[in-house]
Amino acid sequence: MKVFVSGAAGFIAGYLIPDLLENGYEVDGLDNFWKYGEITRSYDSHPGYRFVKGDAKDVELVKDLLKDCDHFIAGAAIIGGISLFHELAYDLLAENERITAAAFDAAIWAHKNHRLQKITVISSSMVYESVEEFPTPEGAQLRNPPPLSTYGFQKLATEYFARGAYEQYKLPYTIARPFNCVGIGERRARHEHEIRSGNVKLALSHVVPDLVQKLLRGQDPLRILGDGNQIRHYTYAGDLARGIRLCMTHPAAAQDDFNLSTARSTTVLELAELIWRKLKGDQPFRFESDEPFAYDVQRRVPDTRKAKEVLGFEANFTLEDALDEIIPWIREELVAQRI
Repeated sequence: MKVFVSGAAGFIAGYLIPDLLENGYEVDGLDNFWKYGEITRSYDSHPGYRFVKGDAKDVELVKDLLKDCDHFIAGAAIIGGISLFHELAYDLLAENERITAAAFDAAIWAHKNHRLQKITVISSSMVYESVEEFPTPEGAQLRNPPPLSTYGFQKLATEYFARGAYEQYKLPYTIARPFNCVGIGERRARHEHEIRSGNVKLALSHVVPDLVQKLLRGQDPLRILGDGNQIRHYTYAGDLARGIRLCMTHPAAAQDDFNLSTARSTTVLELAELIWRKLKGDQPFRFESDEPFAYDVQRRVPDTRKAKEVLGFEANFTLEDALDEIIPWIREELVAQRI
């Protein structure tokens, strides 16, 4: 069975594609290296993998790649850290809408004329940006106000694309909604400006690598965005890869959406102190707050029961275990001056 993955050079794809290959799938990947620039992956030479450099907005290219594929995991998108929500507010809406439309145009065609069985859409927890239901179940994005950021709004639109394509063209779909992915492989993003936080300038996309890098560069006290009481569910990318594969393959997943997340809530302060302890041992934890961004959601707590009950999915990797993988990798990347 063959799977086409768009956004193949992205962060989550760096875990998803090896998971698919290890489970016996052939994989074709597409990416234009927008986020990090040219990168190589350990599986690039795998006999079951073929990478194509190209633009996910190119409908004819996507059609050509889908002709002999059974599944399409649509992961291509302009994505970045919270600063990007401000700096590229229009592009996050317009370019991602073009990517989404191209994906569904090609998928509808491949399902009708070739062997494509289903599209699995990688959405985002940002569709819940404005909800007031906690823990947040699937469906809350339809009962609450829409997201305020253009990124969250477009991700919600992507879910409507899936429903519309099924309603009109009977293209089967599943929506996978990851929460706060953590893991290795995230390098300096080309399109994000460096932001000074105390004595350190950063150009990464997520809180975990940012905090680790600050401490490895000797920042003390550690500076965090806001008061640190923001609640997140930091989910290991390997668990998310397995969850996305289950969304793709499980017969009960068709025409449905799933929160993919650890069930564990962690505040930014708790995360910061956990990283501090791993790097500085018993030294007293010291921090200061930077001004938060406007779109820094204060509470993001998913209901994870549906994915467990329907897909049999649970996130098993602990945040502590994830940090034991992430911290040495970031240390090596700093030495090599790649971040």
